[in-house]
Amino acid sequence: MVRKGEDVGKKLQEGYQFMSVSEVARLREAIRLEYEAAYLALHGPAIVGKHEIISKHMENMQASHVVLQTLVGEHEAIRLVAETLDGVKM
Repeated sequence: MVRKGEDVGKKLQEGYQFMSVSEVARLREAIRLEYEAAYLALHGPAIVGKHEIISKHMENMQASHVVLQTLVGEHEAIRLVAETLDGVKM
C-alpha cells in the first residue's frame, strides 16, 4: 500500500526487486533439480534411452539459464549457474 507522500516509483522498484530475487532463487532451484535428474539418468537404470532423458534435462537447464540472463545479465547468470552446480552434492 502506498501512503500519501511516498514515492510510488520506489515502491514499484522494491516490489520488482523482490520478485526478481524470488525468480532468481526459483530458477537456480530448477537448474539444480534438472542437473540432479540428468546425473541420475546417466548413472542409474533407465527404461528409455538415457541420452533422451539427459538431453531433455539439459534443454530445461538452458531454458532456465536464458530467463536468468534476462533478470541478472549474462555474466551474473553464468556465475550463478556455476555456483549452483558447484553446490550440488551427489
